[in-house]
Amino acid sequence: MLHSPAGNATGSAKMTAGAALFTRLKALGVDYVFCNSGTDFPPIIEGLAEASAKDIPLPHAIVMPHEHAAMGMAHGYYFATGKAQAVILHTNVGLANGSIGAINAAVDQVPVLMMSGRTPVTEEGRFGARTVPIGWGQEMRDQTALVREASKWDYELRFAEQIGPLLDRAHAIANSTPKGPVYLSLPREVLCEDVDAAGLDAPASMQPTRPAPDMTLIRQAAKMLAEARNPLIVAQRGAGSEAGFAALSQLVSDWSIPVCQWWAVATAIATDHPCHVGANPDPWIGEADVVLVLDALAPWWPDMHKPAPGAKFIHMGPDPLFARTPVRNFRSDVTIACPSDDGILALAAEMRPMMSRHVGARMQRESLLKKRVPQIRDRLAEAAAPSAPMSKAYVSKCLSDAIAGKQATVLSELGCPLDPIVLDRHNSWHQEPHAGGLGWSFPCAMGMQLADRSKLVVATMGDGSYVFSNPVACHQIAEALELPILVVILNNSEWGAVRHSVTGLYPDGYAARANRMPLTSIDPSPDFTKVAEASRAYAVKVASADDLPKALRKAIRHIEDKRQLALVEVAIG
Repeated sequence: MLHSPAGNATGSAKMTAGAALFTRLKALGVDYVFCNSGTDFPPIIEGLAEASAKDIPLPHAIVMPHEHAAMGMAHGYYFATGKAQAVILHTNVGLANGSIGAINAAVDQVPVLMMSGRTPVTEEGRFGARTVPIGWGQEMRDQTALVREASKWDYELRFAEQIGPLLDRAHAIANSTPKGPVYLSLPREVLCEDVDAAGLDAPASMQPTRPAPDMTLIRQAAKMLAEARNPLIVAQRGAGSEAGFAALSQLVSDWSIPVCQWWAVATAIATDHPCHVGANPDPWIGEADVVLVLDALAPWWPDMHKPAPGAKFIHMGPDPLFARTPVRNFRSDVTIACPSDDGILALAAEMRPMMSRHVGARMQRESLLKKRVPQIRDRLAEAAAPSAPMSKAYVSKCLSDAIAGKQATVLSELGCPLDPIVLDRHNSWHQEPHAGGLGWSFPCAMGMQLADRSKLVVATMGDGSYVFSNPVACHQIAEALELPILVVILNNSEWGAVRHSVTGLYPDGYAARANRMPLTSIDPSPDFTKVAEASRAYAVKVASADDLPKALRKAIRHIEDKRQLALVEVAIG
């Protein structure tokens, strides 16, 4: 138990390990612990209550009615703040529910301090031993196996006095480049023990690594890009920071280098930038003699996009070879491991003195961009025209108009595509992680909103993604925490991504010709507005293209005036 003077953890003699856990997380800069509690939590709950009674500063512990929401909110909070948060789940079953979020975080390189209880090891004779039958039912030979492949580091707490050092190590590893989730298992008996409180509020004893770009390789890459006749940048996972975003925008403007954001999960350049050529690598990839692949897991579709013979490739990013991906055989002539923003800034500085050379090639590229980019924009505008039924592109265009000037952040999970939306800032766009763990955008948006309650955060998703988000749990959280996000559901009553995958492989096959493709329909669709209204949210259905602009504006006004979640369900083809 705690025996400390009020508000002074360092002066304490003893505290429960459960209280020590939260005390150390606070010292490490963790603001929130997203919790889904269970029978392994008594020492954690007791420790929280006693620490509160003693006025010891702790992170906010928030009840999460589903583990997937806990992981998604930690994901989003990191997007908004750059700070890793903690998630504590219930033994093996809670960890299993959270494992999809762990996979998403791993592929997105998002640090999360992930923990879960462990069913007591002892059956009797020790405080915290097993009591009810689930203590036997939840025992596993290897509980950590549920998330090991998604974790940079894992361990099981053996002794209460390890809490401080292990959390320091977990935090440093999670935040080291490339970042990612870590996992610590928490046996109940250990959390029931007492631990010395001295030093639990001290600064971290271990700092994360952030490798600097190799300047020899930066100079080599700068020379290749400056001397190229037809360079191309493929950016997929953003520019790393506001400084990186600005530097990349200036670099490509100066050098007239086209930027393709193929299957982008974050914006590296403004969508209305004169050098932004959209999401399609063609025809640029077939013409390029030098390609800078900026933090791209899969920079093009090998069966569809064919690089020019003899082209040279530079891969740059936190993990440019994506070492945790077993098969990824994109050519890399120069490989630079560093945070993306550091690499962009270094590359821009090295290329700047070369500006007076290669003027003719730059002018030719500028002329080509001025010719092609308006054509690309015209095709986008045509695709985003009103139609019956509505298209995803049209919904994106209407959303773009509705959020203009509001400095909004848009998340899309098989929802609104990027190209029709005008976004000109770092951190203004996030798409579902390439891991494909559905149900991500709703809780992720709530995590971003939690970090900045004044910001307009929009979560767009397909109907299937909304179902996977455990929407009843998410709406309950949004109401309880007063998180006024805008949810836009693009409802086509099917697994659209599955259908497109089938037609991509078998364009003339039986499934493509069938009146109803097997294993893709989710018809009849539930009335999703009723789910939102169950938690007293504003909700509206839209079936006509003419009605959508007004519906989005009205939903945003409701958010601004009432500070409550608003949901717009849109019927699309």
